[in-house]
Amino acid sequence: MIDHCPRDLRSHSIIVGAFVLLVLLGGISATAHAQPWPSRPVRLIAASSPGSGVDLVARVLAQKLAEPLGQQVVVDNRAGAGGNLGAEIAAKAAADGYTLFMGTPAHAINAALYRKLSYDIVRDFVPVSLATTGHYVLVVNPTVPARSVKEFLALARARPGKLNYASAGAGNATHLAGELLRSMTGIDIVHVPYKGSGPALSDVIAGHVPVMMSNILIAQPHIRSGRVRAYGVSSLKRLGSAPDIPTLHELGFTGFEAEQWFGIFAPAATPREAIDILHGSIVKALQDPGVRERFARDGAVPAPSASPEAFTTFVRAELTRWARVVREAKIQP
Repeated sequence: MIDHCPRDLRSHSIIVGAFVLLVLLGGISATAHAQPWPSRPVRLIAASSPGSGVDLVARVLAQKLAEPLGQQVVVDNRAGAGGNLGAEIAAKAAADGYTLFMGTPAHAINAALYRKLSYDIVRDFVPVSLATTGHYVLVVNPTVPARSVKEFLALARARPGKLNYASAGAGNATHLAGELLRSMTGIDIVHVPYKGSGPALSDVIAGHVPVMMSNILIAQPHIRSGRVRAYGVSSLKRLGSAPDIPTLHELGFTGFEAEQWFGIFAPAATPREAIDILHGSIVKALQDPGVRERFARDGAVPAPSASPEAFTTFVRAELTRWARVVREAKIQP
């Protein structure tokens, strides 16, 4: 058969066809790129070991966030360097909303404690929302021959420099809470830092270290089981979740208060749309009766921020407060 179609017309048809194909492919690519956030699983970095207070809050929240987000939220434990390792990894992650970070007072403390950090909690992150607040509890191994804080202080004074106290890491809030107690009482006890609250409390339970100012979230089950003995909590009023444990304030340490908090951050430059969706989802998750009951049982108080800007104001206030504490206590990393 003879092809009567002119050669230039055939070439023109090929060019037009290729152009249409490119346009269609471009449209498909643009449509895929414009998928609403989130369109795949989200990673939540917890800068602590499994079993810590950070880990507990992160996992309860992550499980509930999966519902409003429509995507799985995976907790990624990155313990080390007093919380700095996890923060550094999060700060360097892509600002696409698919990597989040659970911040704690440790990250406000570290900003004042370390001269050089590989991240800046203000510059490198967008605060999304506060999640929970809580307090600490002074616990000892049951074999310690002191039934009260008064007896423990007498024991420590009789053995200066011989007793150790554990913390979740140098410069961690549990460390500063322990230092606050030490400075108010004048006792000489030695600080032993761990890579997270979980390992620290485990060694107190095992009897390797006698005492610790622990996050009540992870200590509460062990207090109830008798694996550790509680002396007092770091709040000014007794906790609803532990009404039988006195406050250190009422035991004679007037004004003693140390509060814990956990909040969600995203890398700087994360799209505002993702921040708003995430904030709304956190608020919804923390309003769930089951989540509130779970946290209340362990001593945490759901406290979502009114807005990302409100949490930003909170974080800046924490930076100022802990900078003063570190300076006045002359704490070194």
